[in-house]
Amino acid sequence: MILQYHDPMCGRFDQSQTARFYANVFGWADAVYDSESTPAYNVPPGTYRPLMHIQDGEHRIDDVFWSYRAKWAEGKLPISINARLDKLSNRYWSRLLKNGRAIVPADGWYEWTGEKGKKQPWHIHRKDRAPLFMLALANFGASTENRAEAGFVIVTDDAAEGMLDIHDRRPVVLDAASAALWLDPAISPEQALELARHAALPPDAFEWFKVRPEMNRSTTDRAQMALPMPE
Repeated sequence: MILQYHDPMCGRFDQSQTARFYANVFGWADAVYDSESTPAYNVPPGTYRPLMHIQDGEHRIDDVFWSYRAKWAEGKLPISINARLDKLSNRYWSRLLKNGRAIVPADGWYEWTGEKGKKQPWHIHRKDRAPLFMLALANFGASTENRAEAGFVIVTDDAAEGMLDIHDRRPVVLDAASAALWLDPAISPEQALELARHAALPPDAFEWFKVRPEMNRSTTDRAQMALPMPE
C-alpha cells in the first residue's frame, strides 16, 4: 500500500520504553495487553504501535496502525497521521472523537528545520523527561480494504512561543490525570474537546535539542537518536 500523508507535522516519535512501563507510570496496573511492539527510538507512520484506550470498561493497550483514512474516503481524501484539534468536531473526525479516544505514550517527538536536503532533526520532550501522553483518535474496528481504515492519528494544535522556532504545530500532550479523563467514555465529545484545549501542557513544559541527521532515515533506530547531537 502506498501511503499519501496529509499534515506531516509530528511525523516521528520516540517510544523507547515498553508498553508496560508507560502503563505503570499511568497507573494502569490492571491493563490488558494485546501488544507485541518493542521499544523504538524512531517511530515512523505506517507502523503498529501500542495505544492506550478503554474498551468495554477495560484498560487496554493494543498495537494500532499509525495512519488513518475512513473507508468511505478512499480515493477522496489522503491518509492522515495527524488530526487538527480545531477540526475534531467535523463530520470526518466526530465519530472517532466520541468512540475512539486514545493516548499515545512516548518519550518525545521529532520535528525538522531547514531547507530540503539539509533538514535538521530535533528531539522534543518534557523538561522533567517524564513520559508524554499524546492525544490520539483511532478506529479500533477491522480493516477491509487497507490497514489505514483501522488506524490512529495524533491530535495536534497550534504551537506557541519558542516552539514556533521548530514547527507551527505540536501534539496535544496532557499529564496523566488529564489524559485519563480524555479516555473516560463517560465524558462527552464536547467535554473532551474542552479538556484538550485547556489542559494541554504549555510550551514551557518542553525543551528540545538537535539530534543526528541520520535520524532522517526512518529505518534508523538506535539509542543515539534520542541524544543531543555532538557539537
